[in-house]
Amino acid sequence: MGQPSVGQPGAHQGAEQSTRARIARLILENGPVTAAALGSSLGLTPAAVRRHLDHLLREGMIETRIARVYGSRGRGRPARMFAITDAGRSAFEHAYDDLAASALRFLAERAGSDAVSEFARRQVAELERRYQPVVASAPLADRVRALAKALSVDGYAASASAGPGPSAGEQLCQHHCPVAHVAAEYPQLCEAETEAFGRLLGTPVQRLATIARGDGICTTHVTAPSLRRPQAAGQDTAGDNATEVGGLSA
Repeated sequence: MGQPSVGQPGAHQGAEQSTRARIARLILENGPVTAAALGSSLGLTPAAVRRHLDHLLREGMIETRIARVYGSRGRGRPARMFAITDAGRSAFEHAYDDLAASALRFLAERAGSDAVSEFARRQVAELERRYQPVVASAPLADRVRALAKALSVDGYAASASAGPGPSAGEQLCQHHCPVAHVAAEYPQLCEAETEAFGRLLGTPVQRLATIARGDGICTTHVTAPSLRRPQAAGQDTAGDNATEVGGLSA
């Protein structure tokens, strides 16, 4: 038998599933979003968006939240937002999560938690090596965005946003974490990643939220370079960042 034509039920069902998968991925990558924004991004009618969202809600892939949206006059009104659930995020997770967790469990039992921390640092070192020239070549004001772009290429769906003032720093957000389920059991993975961000950006960073701990996104606050603590002569930059970052990580 050949592939079903567009007019056959099988083709229609496949198209529906494909559209729902695109909607779920948009919610995953962009965080909580309104139905109107989804329709605009995908070119769907309000009725079509509602149909797909209702299906994803029934499957437990997404959930609703109420947020306040502000108009040009500053008046806020409640808006229904759609966010990914743990079950929805799991659909995008790496197929070998269980195997990775088992391997780290074995390593911890045989060699202790320090061995897990060393493994995490070695894993992150490869990402840091690839990201370093990309981040270093960007202007100082654009380095957080450059890191976010590099992370997105690797599937982290990252974004960067500026704080409310010139000295407030920036926030680096990761809407997807390929190792979230493993990191929930072994936070050393998150800690090693946070330390690497500090070294790459050359300024202290603080992890405010992680998907592994049940938050919607991983959020890292990046201190404005102008507020960075002055270094003593001869002090090692990478070592200083690692110490400061490590003390801030949860």
